[in-house]
Amino acid sequence: MNDVLIQARDLNRSYHNGREQISVLRGLSLELRRGEAVAVIGPSGSGKSTLLNLLNGLLPPDSGELRIFGRAHSELTDNDWAELRRTRIATLFQDGNLIPTLTVSRNVAFRAGLAGLQQHNGEALLQHLGIADTAHRYPDQLSGGQRQRAALACAFAMQPELILADEPTGSLDYATAQRVAPLFFDAIRERALGALIVTHNPELAQRCDRILELREGALRPWDSAQSS
Repeated sequence: MNDVLIQARDLNRSYHNGREQISVLRGLSLELRRGEAVAVIGPSGSGKSTLLNLLNGLLPPDSGELRIFGRAHSELTDNDWAELRRTRIATLFQDGNLIPTLTVSRNVAFRAGLAGLQQHNGEALLQHLGIADTAHRYPDQLSGGQRQRAALACAFAMQPELILADEPTGSLDYATAQRVAPLFFDAIRERALGALIVTHNPELAQRCDRILELREGALRPWDSAQSS
C-alpha cells in the first residue's frame, strides 16, 4: 500500500475575468501521507478553496503534476474522480452539504451506502459527536454546528482514506469545537487517514502535524514568528 496519498508538483491554476487572467495557484507543491494531518492557512482569496477543488477532482490544474493514490490526474476520467469521491475521498464543506430531504441518520446511511458499505457505525458516530438526539431531524431543523457535526458523521461513515476539510469546526461554538476536534484527529490517526484541513482557527491548525501557509499562490511552511 502506497503511504503517499497526494503528490503535487508545480501546480498552476488561473481564472479569467473578462479579458483579465487571474493567477491563483503558482508553482504549488504538496505531499500528504497516510495518518498525517496538514493544515493550510492563508487569507481569504489566497486560493485555498481552489486547492481543495483541484485535489478532489472538481477542477483540473492548468499545468503541473498531480497524483492521487499514486494515479496521475491526467489518467483519471470524470467517472474515476466520481468513484474516488464516493469511496475514498471525503470532502467536508462549511455548509455541511447534507441532503435536505433525508434525516440525519439517513444522510449518514446514504453516505455509507454510496461507498458500498451496508454496515456502518452511524449511531455511534452521532453519539460520539454529541448529536444523537438529532438522528430523526432534517437538516433545516439543525443549527449550523449540528449540521457540521452531522457532516463529520457522514464523512467518517464512508470510511475514507483521505479527508479534505474546509473549516471543519467553523460553525461550532468554542466548547463544542474543543470536544469535537480530538475525535476528529483521533479518527484520522487510528484509521491512518490523510487529512488536508483549510482553516483560520490557529488552535485547530496547531493540532495538525504540519502547518502550511498559502501565500502568493504557493504553499510554504508556516513561520509563526514572522506571523506574530
